[in-house]
Amino acid sequence: MTSSSAETDAWSRTSAPGAHEAGVQRQSWRAYFEATALLQDRLDRTLKESAGLHLADYNLLLLLSEAPEGRLRMGELARLMVFSPSRVTYQVKTLEQRGLVERCAAATDRRGAEAVISDAGRHLFRKAAAVHSRQVKDLFLDRLEDGEAETLLRVFSRLGRSLEGGEPATLSD
Repeated sequence: MTSSSAETDAWSRTSAPGAHEAGVQRQSWRAYFEATALLQDRLDRTLKESAGLHLADYNLLLLLSEAPEGRLRMGELARLMVFSPSRVTYQVKTLEQRGLVERCAAATDRRGAEAVISDAGRHLFRKAAAVHSRQVKDLFLDRLEDGEAETLLRVFSRLGRSLEGGEPATLSD
């Protein structure tokens, strides 16, 4: 796609017509930011309606279901979810009250705490995963053109590695 066709195809929900931010890079950021917010909202609403889970609940159950023995230390869970420790503690407590996870002393050293997915959590996660998978396919994967999935994988893998590595933010004029 050339620069001029990208600008012609530029989409933003919040910009007034003809008032797009200057440059394809800024337009791409705005389109990404707004489209992902819409996508996450749609995914969250559907999970809530179909399984009584928020997207963050689903992500927590996903991480636990993929973890060895269905358990992760609270600090590791917070790191993987990009949550503060207090936020992941609240999230686990909420799911624990519903019987979907348990919080227990760490199996290895007993000083730390772990979240463990329960049988009820596994069952609900499987139900939610079927709905979520179909919706991700319908709303995202099926809308990509040939080669776009590979491009997105390359771009966001590079960005993720950079951000995870703690590269300092650069400020420019």
